[in-house]
Amino acid sequence: MLKIGVLASGRGSNFQAIIDAIESGRLKASVELLVVDNPSAFAIERAKKHSIPYLYVNPKDFGTKDEFYQKIADELKSKGVELVILAGFMRVVRKPLLDAFPMRVMNIHPALLPSFPGLHGQKQAVDYGVRISGCTVHFVDEGVDTGPVIIQAAVPVLPHDTEDTLSERILKYEHKIFPEAIRLFAEGRLEVVGRKVMIKDYKGEEDAVIINPPLQSS
Repeated sequence: MLKIGVLASGRGSNFQAIIDAIESGRLKASVELLVVDNPSAFAIERAKKHSIPYLYVNPKDFGTKDEFYQKIADELKSKGVELVILAGFMRVVRKPLLDAFPMRVMNIHPALLPSFPGLHGQKQAVDYGVRISGCTVHFVDEGVDTGPVIIQAAVPVLPHDTEDTLSERILKYEHKIFPEAIRLFAEGRLEVVGRKVMIKDYKGEEDAVIINPPLQSS
């Protein structure tokens, strides 16, 4: 069974989606530790409800960011964690954590990377006027949302969408694809080759397409 560590800063809705996938049997994994950088994060309440150990690590207690991440890496390794999940963790991960878990840190971003990295990906999509947005699960490297892509979900942008309405629809698919990416990892089906994540036994559908606005039948 895959041992997971989760990092969160806020409400932890993706954390909850992972918990739900585990408890339903869809995901053969266990959350060994939740680490938060915010003592008020609602993710803590979710951990308590499901009897998951949690730890608050205050960045202000460390002289450098690297020391902060080394502490987190040490705590995760002490629990036997094999995969680290960033579930709304609002910090750029640094080298000590990435070195401790090479290509074993996953993040989810509310945009179709490489478009609209960084903060407020949904607002960027609405402001730019794209017709299709979505979300991306990727392995984390030292850049900002630049790591190899594992799985994406495309979500049409509607004419009167705001950042909030688009965010709400995208979030539904975040909750679907994040557990799926973890499942593929747990089954040993992911291999990083250069910038590409190869998925064993996946062929794809050549005719699958989303068009927005949809074509009008004649």
